[in-house]
Amino acid sequence: MRAFFLFSLTLIFLAMFSPSFAQNSPKELLRQKTEQQLRALLAASPAVTGLVAVDLTSGETLSFNQDMVFPQASAIKIPILLEVYQQAQNGKFKLTDLRRIAPANVVGGTGIIQDLVDSTSFSIRNLAVLMITLSDNTATNALIDLVGMPTINATMQGLGLKQTRVQRKMIQSAASGRGEENISTPAEAAKILQMLYKGQFLNKAASAEIVSILQKTNRETSRLAPGIPGHVPLAFKPGVLNGVSTEWALVLLPERPYAVAMMENYKPQGKTDRVMEEASAVLYQYFWRLGNATRYGTYVDPKLIK
Repeated sequence: MRAFFLFSLTLIFLAMFSPSFAQNSPKELLRQKTEQQLRALLAASPAVTGLVAVDLTSGETLSFNQDMVFPQASAIKIPILLEVYQQAQNGKFKLTDLRRIAPANVVGGTGIIQDLVDSTSFSIRNLAVLMITLSDNTATNALIDLVGMPTINATMQGLGLKQTRVQRKMIQSAASGRGEENISTPAEAAKILQMLYKGQFLNKAASAEIVSILQKTNRETSRLAPGIPGHVPLAFKPGVLNGVSTEWALVLLPERPYAVAMMENYKPQGKTDRVMEEASAVLYQYFWRLGNATRYGTYVDPKLIK
């Protein structure tokens, strides 16, 4: 028994001085605190929530329910936009080509085309801008008709995005009732955002143009924006359905840019919450500190940080 006791003490002593027992660095502790804050926010929410935030400098990821499939509402317009640019790149059409919108194809919901009387033709590029910046549903449906729903999904599959699917046009309540939702996951949305930021979708020029369109979205429609100072650029697309909120965003913080994909479903009716806003504030504070501090946690001019 005594020999066993001494043997156990020896193992404990060795473990204490092994590298794995070493005290965490301040930066690791900051990450742990951030994860705890986010976990508490998500746990307190009555909705089911998924979140992925990616440090675009280091590749570090904060994830919660990252592979859960969520309805995307208007956030699915980003994959549609990617397919438009891919087909233009492949020579199927030019972004300057005009498309006529027949009155029978005008739908309601968000957007401006439904309110226009005299303009019935738009360039493909302008339809893309309307689809993103004003979330125009008529423009979106016209672009889905142009590029084809199966082709959009085949492109997503080719990019390794197995759960990102366009399964219906905008404003089709019967299809939605049948469960034919446009879907993705936080992890796959974050992957798309990383590709765009790094210039890896098609080429740097195409990726940059897509990001520039996302930057034109009205900031007042963002649920992540309230947690981020107004001077920090955002490239984003939100989405809302009954019981669902989503948002895909590049937060272009100069010192430490990051990507965020946050999704909620099963939200209680008639109740407001600020989970996305509060989570965004936690993330901003985390990445701001990473970008403005030395490894010892002292805030200095970011240009001086090694």
